[in-house]
Amino acid sequence: MTNVLRVEGVSRAFGDRQALRDVSFEVTAGRMTGFVGGNGAGKTTTMRIILGVLAPDSGEVTWKGTPLTRQDRRRFGYMPEERGLYPKMAVRDQLVYLGRLHGLSARQARQNTAELVDRVGLGERAGDQLETLSLGNQQRAQIAAALVHEPDVLVLDEPFSGLDPVAVDTVVAVLREYAARGVPVLFSSHQLDVVERLCDDLVIIAAGAVRAAGARQWLRSTYAQRRFELVVDGDAGWLRDQPGVTLVDLDGARALFDLAAGADDQGVLRAALDRGPVRSFGPVTPSLAEIFREVTQ
Repeated sequence: MTNVLRVEGVSRAFGDRQALRDVSFEVTAGRMTGFVGGNGAGKTTTMRIILGVLAPDSGEVTWKGTPLTRQDRRRFGYMPEERGLYPKMAVRDQLVYLGRLHGLSARQARQNTAELVDRVGLGERAGDQLETLSLGNQQRAQIAAALVHEPDVLVLDEPFSGLDPVAVDTVVAVLREYAARGVPVLFSSHQLDVVERLCDDLVIIAAGAVRAAGARQWLRSTYAQRRFELVVDGDAGWLRDQPGVTLVDLDGARALFDLAAGADDQGVLRAALDRGPVRSFGPVTPSLAEIFREVTQ
């Protein structure tokens, strides 16, 4: 059975508040799945159900086609949004300790820790107490804690929170290494630019329900409008009078416009060429932020 983590028809309520409504998606081996939504959308609740911290009211989570067991979850790497490491304990000591809790030998736990602190950029601070580190370095330590036992699945809640761009690149490189080994990686983030750059697949959740899910490129093509960008030498204001054209943005020689169904994009190009040189012309693929706004409105 392929190493696939599936969330199937999961619902969960807290009193009168329905936190999740029939949530279904999958995280595939070797692929990075971005899980995005606004505050209170249901991301953390879903992740806690995957990890067994919460139980669903209905639905189930499966791994390799069978319901998750406690032993399966011991092989998961989980990073909660709330930092949970020991503030007065040295980074190296608690990573070794956590590795031992996951069943590693003392030697293997020390070896994994030594490799990880270097890979996440904490080599020189590994002997320092966690509370003496910057918030960004504490976040790196949290990520190392999720990885120290060489997990079969990674579930990371806001792993890039508090990281500067250099640290984000460091963590991204480490996560890509795990994905390249065939590990399914699920991560949530409010940083849509990072998600767009990093993820292979995407799950968008709003008000406890999945609004869109699938491969990143498939979603971008599915939600693409007939939007085009045209750059000419002169003023592009003449597009206002072109049949089927709706201007979205006009800045002198550059125009962004939507084209009605049935309207001919090549006809617009010919009209532009009749007026002079065309510097560029082509369709515009929507960004993740644009897709997010469209499906969550």
